[in-house]
Amino acid sequence: MTLSRRDLLRGSAALAAGAPKAFFRLHPLIESNPKAVFICRTRVAAKTDSEAKLKAGLKLAREIFVPSATPGVPVSDRIVLKPNPTVVRSRTRPDIDNWGTGTDPQFYEGLILGLKELGLRKFHFVEANHFQTWALRGWVDINDRHGVEMNEPERRERNFRDSYQMTWSKAPEAVVYSRIPHYAPVNEPGTWLLNIAKWKAHGMCLTQSVKNEQGLVVMPFVRFCSGWPMVTGVADWMKPDIHPKAEERVTRYFENHRRIGYSRYGSQAELSPIRQEIWAHKTCDNQSVLKTGLAMIEGIYARDGDGFGVGDDYLTNLVMFGQDKWRLDLVGLWLGGHEPGNVHLYRIAKERGLSDTFNPWDVPVFEWVDGAAAPRKLSDFTRTPLKTYYLRKDGEPYLHMVDEAFDYDRHKI
Repeated sequence: MTLSRRDLLRGSAALAAGAPKAFFRLHPLIESNPKAVFICRTRVAAKTDSEAKLKAGLKLAREIFVPSATPGVPVSDRIVLKPNPTVVRSRTRPDIDNWGTGTDPQFYEGLILGLKELGLRKFHFVEANHFQTWALRGWVDINDRHGVEMNEPERRERNFRDSYQMTWSKAPEAVVYSRIPHYAPVNEPGTWLLNIAKWKAHGMCLTQSVKNEQGLVVMPFVRFCSGWPMVTGVADWMKPDIHPKAEERVTRYFENHRRIGYSRYGSQAELSPIRQEIWAHKTCDNQSVLKTGLAMIEGIYARDGDGFGVGDDYLTNLVMFGQDKWRLDLVGLWLGGHEPGNVHLYRIAKERGLSDTFNPWDVPVFEWVDGAAAPRKLSDFTRTPLKTYYLRKDGEPYLHMVDEAFDYDRHKI
């Protein structure tokens, strides 16, 4: 007998009506392996199967978030939800062809249902981008149905002076951003962040859990990939929050990387090596002030292409998660057919002390099955080549793989 969506909602509500514990925690297997990545194989027959996707999210939430009578995360805390809600509509393709541009909404709803069963009631959806499209795939309906508060992305200059509905954080070892504003309640006391990224290609190779948290940053600070105009050319009111030596610091890093001979520093791509360098340092500044409770990459179906209208979806039936966002992304990159050592962000994160490795083979991998975890090798999972337009070399097609060999023993940083 199959359960309808109404049955799932009713059953979840009944469980939530019980006597919840005062706290919740991550499953002990996750808590005791903070450097590991867990991979769950889902069983969704088609990306259009809404019931199966919701059930996958609910089942996983029930397994990885556990009630606790002893101190953990108080159920009175506010849960910050950060999916990737990118929605693209095209005049030349059906909407369904572009579903892979963002986190699956039904999977997201399943996670919310599981969290509500723990007694959690305060949820906040936070995103800087694409406000005008949030309703197109049901994000607004889902959030309204479950009482999830949504932020207003637009801000005026005076709002930054007054810190209107935003939280400022000082980057401890800044390269570009000395201070960073996030939409409230991000980084406020009594909050817990769940990052639900999408497994998809982008101009930064693959946009996964680390990049997904860029969307927590208030506009226009969220513009990480615009190059020097959003560093040396910002409006006067932004300048106090740009490090006074940002240009010098970025240039010094960049020239050193080019001198070492890392791959693709000669690319003529529009999203050029220096724009990638600036983006990476802004990303690292952002990550230096964020604390994430759990990071996930939803790959029930994955996508190649440019992150928006160019690309195709693939039914991959994988959800990856862990406490270490950098390591999670390394696994996602490798399973997406790329060699992480060639993607500048992850080497730079190691240089700056935010990550302890950029080698995917350093990461313990477990397969998650029905609330249990078994050790696996990366090679036990099928790779899905997710072509990207990241730093195209001369002679490469617009969409290509970033899979050239990398000597991790030589370049340990």
